[in-house]
Amino acid sequence: MRMAKRAVLVEPGAPIEIWDCPVPPASGGDIVVAVEMAGVCGTDHHYSLGEVELPGPMVLGHEGIGRVEELGPDVSTDYAGEKIEPGDLVYWVPLRPCHRCHACTVLEDTSLCPNLSPGRFRAAELPPSATYTEFAVLPAGMAYFRVPPGTPPEAVIAFGCAMPTMLHAMERLGGVEYGQSVVVQGCGPVGLAAVLLSRLAGAGDITVIGGPPARLKMAERLGATATIDIGAAPDSEERFAAIMAASANRGAEVVIEAAGKLPAFEEGMRLVARGGRYLVVGLWSAPGSTPLEPRRVNNANLRIIGSALSRPKHLHQAIAVARSCHQRFPLAEVVSHRFSLDQSQQALEALGRLETVKAVIVPR
Repeated sequence: MRMAKRAVLVEPGAPIEIWDCPVPPASGGDIVVAVEMAGVCGTDHHYSLGEVELPGPMVLGHEGIGRVEELGPDVSTDYAGEKIEPGDLVYWVPLRPCHRCHACTVLEDTSLCPNLSPGRFRAAELPPSATYTEFAVLPAGMAYFRVPPGTPPEAVIAFGCAMPTMLHAMERLGGVEYGQSVVVQGCGPVGLAAVLLSRLAGAGDITVIGGPPARLKMAERLGATATIDIGAAPDSEERFAAIMAASANRGAEVVIEAAGKLPAFEEGMRLVARGGRYLVVGLWSAPGSTPLEPRRVNNANLRIIGSALSRPKHLHQAIAVARSCHQRFPLAEVVSHRFSLDQSQQALEALGRLETVKAVIVPR
């Protein structure tokens, strides 16, 4: 049986360990994938610090692109019905809805499935569908999609899970209309995906609030018309004044929270124009409460939309975005840092220090 390395979080706060474990052959509806790149997501950092409670030991990583190594006997296509063969490039986020719950079948929204986690967080000694590993085993029911030849793998993994997450969020928002003003709070991968999708939708002014400078520069290259560096403008009143001055004191018609920090919510609510929409995407791991003025929501006809995770179709759409946009926008250049599997701990630490635009782990 093939042996392969995997990066394991034994317990929150502990250094990442590299385990050498067997990889079983593909059976039934499984496929074995040789991981080419694993995205390093802020969520992984939250897990490593214990900010989100999870059972351990576990293999980290939930953003993957790799080559099909072996198909189970029941597999001939990806989850869009496209023929796949060994050697094909596939993209996946290891979520596996149960299709036997109220969310999956009645609401028809697998992103709300309460049983998603078993597909993503498995005991570290089991074959991982997670991505910090040399070889992943994707079980039946876990969606993956073939990446067409000519589409750079970096362009697909550049936003990791953030692009399908943001595509789902934009769907829930109802889209951005031509000429509408947009403010994006945060310029990590979720914020950068929001900038790109807003630009593709025909937004007018797109202002990004965030940092550090390298991420803000990338936001401009992806379509932002203005940026506010929170390092240079640490006071929220200063940022509020800048947005008001640029919008004839109206605020933004669409504000997208992608900062992941609780204070962003109160600030974002102040930035939304009358009749505007506030899309909250990044606060899933931010515990606590924050003030909200219901009277303003009522009298200003505001809409607050929450969105989390994605559905399989959004992964397919993310590949389509990469395929159609990688020559127009520098998508592959969003990947700023590469680490080996043995450097998984350093990758998480670099992310925590905001040194990266997007980091990936190259396991082999």
